Amino acid sequence: MMDIKELKFDKDGLIPAVVVDAVTKKVLTVAYMNEESLKISMEKGLTCFWSRSRQELWLKGETSGNYQHIVSITADCDGDALVIVVDKEGPACHLGTDSCFSNELWHSDERAEFSLQGLYELLEGRKTDKPEGSYTTYLFEKGIDKILKKVGEECTEVIRSAKADDKAETVYELADLAYHAMVLMVEMGITVEDVHKELASRHVIDHKVKQEKMT
Repeated sequence: MMDIKELKFDKDGLIPAVVVDAVTKKVLTVAYMNEESLKISMEKGLTCFWSRSRQELWLKGETSGNYQHIVSITADCDGDALVIVVDKEGPACHLGTDSCFSNELWHSDERAEFSLQGLYELLEGRKTDKPEGSYTTYLFEKGIDKILKKVGEECTEVIRSAKADDKAETVYELADLAYHAMVLMVEMGITVEDVHKELASRHVIDHKVKQEKMT
C-alpha cells in the first residue's frame, strides 16, 4: 500500500485527481487535491478537493448534496496523479450534468466502446424519439405486456440452448435476454446503477456469509 508521503505534489502542493464513476466507468471530473484534502477524503470516504479559484478546501456535495463516496484511490506510476473511483449521489458537474465531460470533439465509429450504460442510453433515446422502423420503438409502443412476453420467451431460449450444452447459442440467447431486460428497465425507469447497487449489496452479504462459514 502506497503512502501519501510518496506522492509528488506540484510546486503549489497540489496533485490532479481524475474522478471516475464506479458503475459507468465514465470520467466525471478532474479536480485537484492537496495533502490535507486527500487525508480528509480518506478519513471520510468522501471526495474533498482544493479549490484553486476560492483557495479553500471543498468537500464535494457539502452544499449540493451530490456527495461522492470513494471506492478506491490509486496513484499512477510516477505518483503525481490520482484516479478516484466513486459511487456518486446526483450530478458530478456544477452545471447539473452527469459528468463534466459532455462536449464530444470526435469519436471513431469503428472503435466505439460498448457499455451497458451506453446501450441503456440508446434505448432511452428510442423510447423518447421513437425512430420509425426500430424494433425497440415497436416494443415501447406495444407496452409492458409485450416487453414482458419477450423477456419470458428469451428466458426459455436461454434454458433450451444451455440444456443442449450449446455454448455459442447460449451466449447469443443471453445477449437477447439482456437486451430485452434492459428495454424492461427503461420502461420501468430502473437504471443500470439501480441494478449495480442491488448486486453490490448482495456481494457484501455473500462475503459475510462466507466469513461466518469459515469461523
